[in-house]
Amino acid sequence: MDITDSRIDGGKAFDWGRTSQDYAKYRDIYPDEFYRRIIDRGLCRDGQRVLDLGTGTGVLPRNMYRFGAKWTGTDISENQIEQARILSHGMDIDYYAVPAEEIDFPDESFDVITACQCFWYFDHEKLMPEIYRMLKPGGTLLLLYMAWLPEEDIIASDSEKLVLKYNPSWSGAGETKHPIIIPGCYNGHFDLTFHEEYYLPVRFTKESWNGRLKACRGIGASLSPEEIAQWEKEHMKLLKDIAPDEFDILHYAALSELKKL
Repeated sequence: MDITDSRIDGGKAFDWGRTSQDYAKYRDIYPDEFYRRIIDRGLCRDGQRVLDLGTGTGVLPRNMYRFGAKWTGTDISENQIEQARILSHGMDIDYYAVPAEEIDFPDESFDVITACQCFWYFDHEKLMPEIYRMLKPGGTLLLLYMAWLPEEDIIASDSEKLVLKYNPSWSGAGETKHPIIIPGCYNGHFDLTFHEEYYLPVRFTKESWNGRLKACRGIGASLSPEEIAQWEKEHMKLLKDIAPDEFDILHYAALSELKKL
């Protein structure tokens, strides 16, 4: 399903379904600390019902399943949901292919609603009232994000430049460490009770870092197969020249916790 949004990539169409297999293989990369900080906040754990918006291949529900929450995941892409179901085999996780703005679970269904790596894609004027309605009294909207830092990591910087060579309109470049931006429509309905931003090194091989870049919006979700193949050939040559067999890429992670008023 092609998505076009004037706020993203200058309106260039993208479709996460095109890269679902690479996404499933290469984007399950959050270190244990990422999940531990969520649990330390008392969220997404035993006895809680959690809805994960924009779940993709179910990375968050699958990795946090061990902590005992009952998870539901939704995503606009049927291909992403298909991969989520495959990777969640044997787990009691419900998945639905539906845009976030069209979700219609009953009132006060969830203790926590999460949005990991996807919050900026939504139409918040439509979504915010639905989140508010579906959360239990005092429930939590938990926003999560992780990104590499090109200004502080040379491998990330050179790889990002190559993405821009093939897709100059990609607006995911140049990330810096900052809090998650909360649209104004959440004011008066939610209270930002906690946020943190912290550095997080993530370990890669040449193959897994190439796969992570290929599964980003600027490459796998938007370029033609021929463009992707040419980019990958050039990227692997670049990594052969500048990267050891294994290496850390410096990322930052951000967490914002909003309580329903």
